[in-house]
Amino acid sequence: MVKPSQSAGSLKELIKQAIRDLEVTPKEYQQIMDQAQDDNIVDREERALLSQFQDMLSNGTIKRVRG
Repeated sequence: MVKPSQSAGSLKELIKQAIRDLEVTPKEYQQIMDQAQDDNIVDREERALLSQFQDMLSNGTIKRVRG
């Protein structure tokens, strides 16, 4: 079993914050994208997190707001 990268844990926390707020600012969105690329590798867990995040944006669970 492959251990998730350290950046996956940080990415998860950033996304959890967006879920708690039910909104994401442009700055927060960019932080999430930057965190996913932090180690120049988007591993399986990070891809899953980003996919779920994008689904929540698409279905309106999380709203993009002005920052």
